[in-house]
Amino acid sequence: MPHKLRKTRKMRGSRTCGYGRVGQHRKSGTKGMRRHSFDKGGWTYVIKYDPDYFGKKGFVSPKSKGLEWNVINLEELEVLADKLAREGKLEMKDGKAFIDLESLGYDKLLGRGKVSKPYIVKVPSFSELAARKIEMLGGEIIKAE
Repeated sequence: MPHKLRKTRKMRGSRTCGYGRVGQHRKSGTKGMRRHSFDKGGWTYVIKYDPDYFGKKGFVSPKSKGLEWNVINLEELEVLADKLAREGKLEMKDGKAFIDLESLGYDKLLGRGKVSKPYIVKVPSFSELAARKIEMLGGEIIKAE
């Protein structure tokens, strides 16, 4: 039989409604309808599915910014030389094909692959292996400043 003096009515105005200060009955109502929040209630959801929710963390040194190199390997150099020759843009110096990689937007020449012809290559930076392979065939590398 309902009556006015139920426990919930008697405890209105008190902070804990008779359940003590430690917080029993915390998070107890409307479990089926409750939506997770991104604070403490749905913390596992945040960690599991949206770990970047709270923004960036850490420090990025300004020195590391802008150090993206546009590199090309020797095997790609051969393909690039054929393409430039077809378009009629390949220069010849001393009977060798001259490729200015700096003007084409490349920063470094790496040594993966093989070359079949001697090339004169102008590039800002190159690996020792690439230089050795090009000079072995009689080509040369000009360091662009």
